Order: sequence, then C-alpha cells, then structure tokens
Amino acid sequence: MTPLAEIAAGWPMALAMAATIAAQGVRNGRRRSSLNEALHELRRPLQAVALASGPQLAGVADRDDPIELAAAALDRLDREINGGEAAPALGSVDACSLAQAAVGRWQARADLAEASLELRWNAGAAIVDGDRVALSQALDNLIVNAIEHGGPTIVVAVRRRAGRLRIVVVDSGVARRPPSRRGGPARIVAGLAGRGRRGHGLAVVRRVASDHGGRFAFSRSATGALAAIELPLREDATGVAA
Repeated sequence: MTPLAEIAAGWPMALAMAATIAAQGVRNGRRRSSLNEALHELRRPLQAVALASGPQLAGVADRDDPIELAAAALDRLDREINGGEAAPALGSVDACSLAQAAVGRWQARADLAEASLELRWNAGAAIVDGDRVALSQALDNLIVNAIEHGGPTIVVAVRRRAGRLRIVVVDSGVARRPPSRRGGPARIVAGLAGRGRRGHGLAVVRRVASDHGGRFAFSRSATGALAAIELPLREDATGVAA
C-alpha cells in the first residue's frame, strides 16, 4: 500500500476518534453544568440555615460552626468542578477545643441514634500545626462513622504518644445497636447521610492525616470498630512537644 493509500485508509478511524472525543466533551460539559446547578441549589438551603441562625453568626464566625464547615466543603467542591486553588489556612490548633467542639456538634446525632458519645481527654495542653477546618472535618467523619455504623457506646479518647497526639474513636459493636428510629428528624438525617455509599469519610480522614504529617488506622471486629488518627505535636522552644 502506498503512503497516500495508507493515509486515506486511516481517515475513517481518525474521524471516528474525533467524533468520540467531541461527544465526550459534550457529555463532560453537560455533566459540569449539572454539577454546578446542584452546587448552586445546595448553597440555597445552607444560606437559609445561616440566616435562621441569626445572632449566633453575628461578628466573627466560629471556625468550628457546622455552617462554616459546610461552607468550606462546598468551596472545595466548587474548586474540584471549576478549578482554582485553596487559600492556605494553616495555623496553631488547640487540639482539646477541637475535640470538644466535634463531640458537641454530634451529641444530638448520637442521641437520635440512642447512642452515648463521650470525650476522654488525657493529653494535657496540646497544640498541632495545621488547618483547623480540615482537622475538624476529619474528626467529624470518625465520630459520625461510629454513630451510623458502630455500636451505641462511642468514646473519643485522646492521649500523647512519643511526641504525637493520638485520637481514637471506638464503638461497642453493631450487635448492641438498638433498632433504628423511623420518621421525623431520623428520616431526614438518614437521607443526608447518602445513598448507601461507604468509604468516602475514611478517605477524607486518611488524606487529612497525611497532609498534616500524621497517619490513620482503622479496624473493625465483632466487638466494635477502632479508628485512630495520629498527628505530630508542636514543639516548644526546648524541643518538648507542646
């Protein structure tokens, strides 16, 4: 076959590939448009909730406020869809107040699931360097995972270990869970939990731990689950972990 014949023979395949790429671009464009519409509609109820909170949001917003955390998650979703980089939000994080705020946020959710949620702090004053919002999101995922998929007794235990802060969330196992409540707030909360998808929350925890120079481990048995995140503690001027 002459070179000219080879080129002519290749045209149909090239046209088919071009058509496939063009169709894929149209589908991707439509999907991006649909995602942006969903993102837009998700912002509306969040704004309504923020307005309903009224005086609570006056002045400087609390970085541990659920609305602030939701806004940060929406901002990340927006960047994933439309591009752009996150503004750095690194600083000193008081780990005790971080843990207390997380447990407080999810106390009502634990009550709804007929579960107990307790913080056991045995780490003294502990400061870590990092993004407080990201760390809050990671801890939220561990707690909610235990409430939704674990046993009715949930403990968040925090202690020091070799210059690191170890945060462990343990539950008492699904065999001891009471029957799920139906209707009312329980139905709405179940809908917000997603459509049976699993693993995303733990992936978030693993990413946040890695971004902060830490590590994450998870195990489950018949008697319950244990999720542990370890983060390096800030050292003071003497080289001792703060």
